[in-house]
Amino acid sequence: MIYIIMVYFYFLFLCLTAGLTALPSSPRILDKHLVCNQTGLSSCKIHNCSEMNNVPRSHAPTGPLWDSEQIEIRKDNQEHVAVVKMTWKMKADASIYKILGSKITIVGKSANQSLCVQFSYSFNDLLTPEYKMWIFSLDVVVEPSHTYTMTLFNLPEPDTGHYRVTKQLTIPGCENKKMQEAQLCRENGSLWDPSISAVFVDKSSSVLVAFHTAQYSERYRVSIQNDGVSCSNTIYKENRTSVNVTFEDGSCQLSHCKMLVEIQPFFVRCKNDCGIARKTFHLYCNNPSQPIMQICIGLLLVIICCFLYLLWRTSRKGPLIAPSWIAPSSTAPSSTAPSSITPSSADQQQPEVFQVQERRRVFIIYSLDHPLYKNVVLKFCAFLATKCGTSVVMDLLDSIRLGELGSIQWLDWHKEQIESSSDKILVLCSRGVQAKWRAMCGDKQVLLKEDARSPMGDMLTPSLMLMVPHFIRSQSFEKYIVVYFDGICSEEDVPSPFNIMVRYKLMEQFEEVFFRILNTEKHEPGRVKQITGHFEDKYHQCPLGKALHDAIQAFHAYQLEHPQWFEEELLESSDLEDEEATDDVKENKKAFTNHLIYCVRDSAQGVSHMETTQIGLNN
Repeated sequence: MIYIIMVYFYFLFLCLTAGLTALPSSPRILDKHLVCNQTGLSSCKIHNCSEMNNVPRSHAPTGPLWDSEQIEIRKDNQEHVAVVKMTWKMKADASIYKILGSKITIVGKSANQSLCVQFSYSFNDLLTPEYKMWIFSLDVVVEPSHTYTMTLFNLPEPDTGHYRVTKQLTIPGCENKKMQEAQLCRENGSLWDPSISAVFVDKSSSVLVAFHTAQYSERYRVSIQNDGVSCSNTIYKENRTSVNVTFEDGSCQLSHCKMLVEIQPFFVRCKNDCGIARKTFHLYCNNPSQPIMQICIGLLLVIICCFLYLLWRTSRKGPLIAPSWIAPSSTAPSSTAPSSITPSSADQQQPEVFQVQERRRVFIIYSLDHPLYKNVVLKFCAFLATKCGTSVVMDLLDSIRLGELGSIQWLDWHKEQIESSSDKILVLCSRGVQAKWRAMCGDKQVLLKEDARSPMGDMLTPSLMLMVPHFIRSQSFEKYIVVYFDGICSEEDVPSPFNIMVRYKLMEQFEEVFFRILNTEKHEPGRVKQITGHFEDKYHQCPLGKALHDAIQAFHAYQLEHPQWFEEELLESSDLEDEEATDDVKENKKAFTNHLIYCVRDSAQGVSHMETTQIGLNN
């Protein structure tokens, strides 16, 4: 029984001593002799706190003014410590003559962390001999990663209320670069750089792990993890700056070339709770299948090189035939000559060029956002028709037939022509296109001033109603080309059904757009075709291109001067009712029935639809 009691007290003593070593120390003053070293200060003393009777509030001095607090690393007794430098001032008023001293209390959130310092001094003048406010400071040694509450007040205190100043300060931890120099952080391994390395030992499957030791850790546990198997080894420093640990294959069952190395130090402060250094290695181990894999990869590379060489020889021997497009004249291209495409090979001096058998036709879908934007669209159509030899179809260029047939019949007739031919549909996206598409999907109705001025009215909405179901249902994506003018429009102006398409910038990517119109590929085996004189930096060198360039710049300048230009072009609801009340528009809206409308509100939601037995597009 006595033996059991002795063992119990022995373990209790060990636990208490371990707990005491982990307890943080209380804050203390670094140098108290410098505090009272001021000229003109009478009877300045620093001592432990004592009780002082309170006085009536009218006889008590006012409180001090808190100036600043700074965290520094200072040297104390041959070691570096963390220091908080507290600074405060005395108010320059008549109550300064009532001050008998000041009291400072510093309390840490952890247990047994407190400091109380009492100053005794008196003042003969409101200001210092330099005619400045009296200022005091106190340097207190603290510990990293601790929070302290500092309270400051002048003595004597009033019997009712108080003039105390309270500050709470958190000291950075040892991960802070400045605090790593503190002795407490050094004893926790803040400056330890293990520099772990691992290699396979020659002619064996053993692994050699090497690392640098630390100043305040004598013992280390080295572990490796390999394919779920972990083995460890404990080693002592023994006054060495670096140590090596060997793991044999027989004991650790090393089967993979990827392994995780962990080194746990035991520093004098953190002991068993110190941070673990980890590093993953990809080692060149002795894998029996590795030579076979290397041989297979080498053979595969040889086969690929031979195949690419045969393709190159075939392309060099074959005849180089230019595509059948309009050839430019030997001199500079005129503004009325159609475009030409020639191979870009350097060794082809006079490529063979064939005449185009038929003009390509493009149907333009756009929105009348603004008179300046309308001018851009017209200049672009003139550039396509005259310079590029393309037949352009749009409502503004076919107003007579549109007036005879009506908007719906005119659009339906062109839709049938496009479906039965290789014609293309060019969608010019802008703010108005996106707004009208959202209006079709349930948002607020949109009508622009330029729509009201046009004899045809809004042609975009019926165009989308006819074209979008055909676009989504069929496999004829290649008929649609989605573009926008960069600088005056953006990719956000593209309606959601066309997000699955490639969106081209005009005129930066006009060459790719023109290849789409011609229904041909730019890149072919052995050659790359180019369009003469239609690149982004050359299209405006001809008169029609310059007119288009000037129109784009004019609208861009207007947008910069009028950021709310699109909202200014919108008609109010009362204006909508007056402007829409034309007989032709009403007749076309009544005739548009039994169609499937697709409204894509969000690309993440896919395509939703709603069936309508009769779409009454009434006001």
